This record gives sequence, structure tokens and C-alpha cells, in this order.
Amino acid sequence: MKRFIQRFADKVIGVLSGFDRLVFRGTLRAVAFVDGLKRVLWKRQVLLKDFGDWAQSLTRTVIEASRAEAGRKERPIRYLPSGGTDKEALARKIAREDGITEGLIAVLESVEPCRTYDIYRNKQTKRLDLVSRIRKCKYLYHYFIDPVFGFMNARIQTWLPFSVQICLNGREWLSREMDRAGIGYRRRENTFVQIDDVPGAQKLLDRQLKVRWPIQLSRLARLLNPAHGKMFRGLDLEYYWSVYQSEWATDIMFESATALAQIYPDLVQYGIRNFSSPDVMRFLAQKPHWNLKKEVKTSFKDRAEGVRIKHWVGENSVKLYDKEGSVLRTETTINDPYGFKVFRAKEGEPQGELSYRPLRAGIADLHRRAQVSQASNDRYLEALAAVDPATPLGELMNPVVRPTSYGGKRVRGLRPWSPEDLALLKAVNRGEFSINGFRNRDLAPLLFEGDPASPEDKRRRSGRVSRQLRMLRAHGLIRKVASAYRYVLTDKGRQTINAILSAHAVTLEQLRKAAA
Repeated sequence: MKRFIQRFADKVIGVLSGFDRLVFRGTLRAVAFVDGLKRVLWKRQVLLKDFGDWAQSLTRTVIEASRAEAGRKERPIRYLPSGGTDKEALARKIAREDGITEGLIAVLESVEPCRTYDIYRNKQTKRLDLVSRIRKCKYLYHYFIDPVFGFMNARIQTWLPFSVQICLNGREWLSREMDRAGIGYRRRENTFVQIDDVPGAQKLLDRQLKVRWPIQLSRLARLLNPAHGKMFRGLDLEYYWSVYQSEWATDIMFESATALAQIYPDLVQYGIRNFSSPDVMRFLAQKPHWNLKKEVKTSFKDRAEGVRIKHWVGENSVKLYDKEGSVLRTETTINDPYGFKVFRAKEGEPQGELSYRPLRAGIADLHRRAQVSQASNDRYLEALAAVDPATPLGELMNPVVRPTSYGGKRVRGLRPWSPEDLALLKAVNRGEFSINGFRNRDLAPLLFEGDPASPEDKRRRSGRVSRQLRMLRAHGLIRKVASAYRYVLTDKGRQTINAILSAHAVTLEQLRKAAA
């Protein structure tokens, strides 16, 4: 990211990184699976034939307690006939009309699919079985303006196992922190287009990772179900908190919408034309593998609020879009954390041996989630740093198409339009080589078809690749890694090669449109 900021330093007024959207899930682990619920039924001395009545009594308690609390605060309770209703828009409308600046805004009730329990009459065993299945039940959505997190929402499933989902916005949280700290800012929606003290704001945003999340989330859960303690007295049932979805955003604030508009189309076109599947995997810390089962794809969307390019590896993604005219946002979304690694002990053995293990969904790994998300944003912006819309293509190419010398010997110029040199440029620019570089033997399979026919043919191929690498070194496009037989692209090389590859992808129709 540093190289990107340096390239456009004269236009950038600030950079801010932190969580944007956070969705937490609360699970009562003891009743989240069939055998666990059976143990609770045994403790409560509830027979399976009485399970329906017992479960319905708990559901009534949840709904009545929630409604009573809303009534005490004189806040509306509205039933929504369709689960597709824009609940956030409705809640904001109610808050504006009623002048709500803090506390509960409204409770919205909606019937939606859920995973719950049922009694199944097993014809083979002639016995009743407790089973888990998908059914429809009522959800209670609570919208708040919380003193800590600002505008937010939380919902509870009113049937067993009473799962909770809490959705927060990091920028909403930051605005309240900056108000308390006396830092001036201009905000549009959930985007800050200008901040008087950007380093100070970043320090505040960093505090998100130090929030005592179990305490805060449990506090919010009690607001959803004030009767929780009464319902499960003696069972010690507390919510286990995990991160269902996280969005980590890096906002680069430009001095004006015009300044961003001058470079944004080039960034989008570059991302579409040049980022291959290995590049996207590298951004999201995934290694290319022949047995990879995750889908890798890129999407371009021209929305009313701006143009967006998005890349996925499975359920995780990184995207780039312009926000509110003058803010360039790079955002990494993690829905499936297990593809990332974290250096930690085994769960349940805090003093055990440390090793790289899958990133967990639990809030214990929230700090590491922030690290891998920021690293993804950094890699993406670093790749985009090769874009230089102000430099003419001819100015980049002229030095490398002319002959030069290296080690006292003449070296030919690059022929970017020849199939041989074009294949070479595509090979050294592949995403999997961006971090650790490439070797002669890495390039040979990419530049020649089939396996070598003989040891002599293998040496011939290796010698040819060596001469090509020497040519790239002579023109300053690659450099050798110290104490290794590896090479990496130089800044000049990345910029020049990407410009050449982009030029190859441009059609006559696109040129006509650009000239119009």
C-alpha cells in the first residue's frame, strides 16, 4: 500500500483502515445440537412427549419479555409480512420521525426460515426422536442507537436454540469516538471524506480490537431477551460469540472527487485486464493448487453510487470502489476464515505448543482477522500501484525496446509484440511469483510445450530462459534476489510489463470510445 500512497501522494489527504461491517453470531452451545439439548431436557425432567409444550413456553417468554421492554420504553413493535422488507430503511425512518438519538428505535417482527428442533415419530423403533430441521419461526429485530456502537441492529430467533445475530458498523462506532475526542470530520453515509486529525482517528479505530467483546455482546443479547436468566436458571447457559462476517476497509481520502476521477477508471480497467486467478488468490493469501475446489472469479458492476470491481476466492473477497466521490475504498470480506492461518495453540490448550492453524470464527481470533484483512488490502493496492495514468505508454516502452549492454556485452531490445517476448512477460508477471519470485525452472514449463525430450533438450531450454532473464535484467525489469537463484520484478518492471499487457488487451472499439 505504501507504494500506492507514494504514487498519488499529491492527491491523497488521508488513509484510514479498520472494520466496516461486523456481524457476530451468538450460540448457546449446550442446546445447539441434539445431544446437548437432550441433556438439558433431562436436567429439567422434560419428557420428549412434552417437548412441544415446553419449547413453546420458552418462545412465549422470549416474545413477551421483548415486547414488554419495548412497551416500557414506549417504542413501536411492527410485524413485517415479508422478510424481504428493508428493515434498516424502516428503522431509520422511525428514528427520524420520532426524534430518537439514543436507545431502542423499534422492534420489527418477521417470520423467516430457521434451524430448530422437532419431535419425530420413528416408525421403525416405535419411539419418539428429537431431531434438528429447517422450519420457519418468528425473529425479533431490535434497532438501536447504542451509546457505544451507534446505529446498529440485533435479532434473536424465538425458537430453540435462540440464536442471536448482532450487526455493527465500525465507521458508525468511530464517529461517536471522534465526537468524544473532539476530532472534526465530514461524513457522508458511513464514509469519512475528510478528518481533521487522521492519525488520531486511526488510533481510535485501532481500539476496536481492544474492545471487551464478550461483555459488550452479552450486554446487547440481554436487551434482546431480558428473560434469559429466568429461562435458563441453574443451567449456566451463556452465548458463545463468533464472527459470521467481517468487512475490513482501507479508505484513501482524495482531496476532491475530480482528483479520484482522474485515476479511478485506469485502476478499474487495470484490475479487470491484469488480475488473473493466481493474483486474486495471492491477495487473499491462498496458494494455487491443482486440487483447489474454491471458485475464483472477478465481477465488474456499474452501480448508481459508483463503479465497483470485486474478486472472490470461495466465500471470501476483496473489492475496490469509489465512495461518495472522493474516497477510494479497498475492502476485504471474510465469510470463511478457515482458509487463513494463525500462529496459535490448540483450542482448549492455551499453554500448548504454538503452530500455524486455521483462523477460527470465534472472537478470540478477531485481532488476527484484522491482520490478514489488512494484508489483503495492502497486496491489492500494491498491485494497483503499477498503474500510472499520467505516463504515456511510449515513454515507458522506448527505453526497453532499444538495445542496451550488460556485463560489457550487447543485449537486444525487448519485442513486446512478438509472441515469444509476450509469453515471457506474462510468465514473470504471474501472481504466484509476486511474493517469493521465480526461478529458471519455474519459467521453463510456462514457455515451452510438453516435457523435455531429453536431458540435452532440458539444458537447451534452461539456457534459453537464462538468456531471456539476462535481457530483462539488462533493461532493469527484474533483479536477482541476494544469495538465491530467484528473481523478482522491479518497480519499473511491474509498471512497464503491466502497461504492455494492458495495451495488448485494448480493442479498437475501446480506443474509439476513449478518443471520442
